[in-house]
Amino acid sequence: MRAGRRGRPTQPRPQSRADQPRSGASRQGRDIEPVDVHDPAGVRLQKLLAAAGVGSRRACEQLIAAGRVEVDGQVVTELGVRIDPLGQSVHVDGIRIQLDSSRVYFAFNKPLGVVSTMNDEQGRPSLGDYVGRRGERLFHVGRLDSDTDGLILLTNDGELAHRLQHPSYGVPKTYIATVPGPVGRDVGRTLRAGVELEDGPAKVDSFKLVDSAPGKAIVEVVLHEGRKHIVRRLLEAVGHPVLTLTRVQVGPVLLRDLKTGRMRPLNGKEIGELFQAAEL
Repeated sequence: MRAGRRGRPTQPRPQSRADQPRSGASRQGRDIEPVDVHDPAGVRLQKLLAAAGVGSRRACEQLIAAGRVEVDGQVVTELGVRIDPLGQSVHVDGIRIQLDSSRVYFAFNKPLGVVSTMNDEQGRPSLGDYVGRRGERLFHVGRLDSDTDGLILLTNDGELAHRLQHPSYGVPKTYIATVPGPVGRDVGRTLRAGVELEDGPAKVDSFKLVDSAPGKAIVEVVLHEGRKHIVRRLLEAVGHPVLTLTRVQVGPVLLRDLKTGRMRPLNGKEIGELFQAAEL
């Protein structure tokens, strides 16, 4: 069987029938005894992959036959394999595929003046005003200040939401800010090296000047910290207080042309890459 996603062998599932185990090898190239991942009470693997948006049933069969699909860390090449979509993990080309149809994942373009809670006791506009009619209980991945607009992720997958917010996973967020200009060449170098704030040092992953006009400039800031007002405080510390701020990307998910106040479901590729970023 293949090694798990962190290089450790996946623990074998109890064999459900006495047939021969299916082929598989570890990602490191070591020969490890394969195990049977077939669940006779489960659903055909190609059907689940097609339902998850990987491709047509025929295309999914070709992926399986080509050895590009893993179940519980083991390559599966037989088309008759059935699995438990809730109890087993599936990866295609190393990217996890979400098979649980009850899990939902959305990108939302938060408008200015909306607070990042599902219900606000002070009666201010909140995320719940936009998504509250849905049947699922949704978590917001991180927060945006009421005076910051842009991308926020919404999901009912609590484990993924927790990991994406945890600093140890280092999921980057990208912001576009309008600041007073001009912006000196040393600003980016200073922000990348680190700035001492009142609650400790902080730095950006990257910084670049996008555009400039008389008296103001547009800059891009990428960082994985999640402290309150961190982008605003960093830019103010280097002499460029924020005039407007928009988050345009979280990990692999881009805001693109999503209209303000609207949400869209994430596609399978985006979901898989979020799982990869969260080491799930």
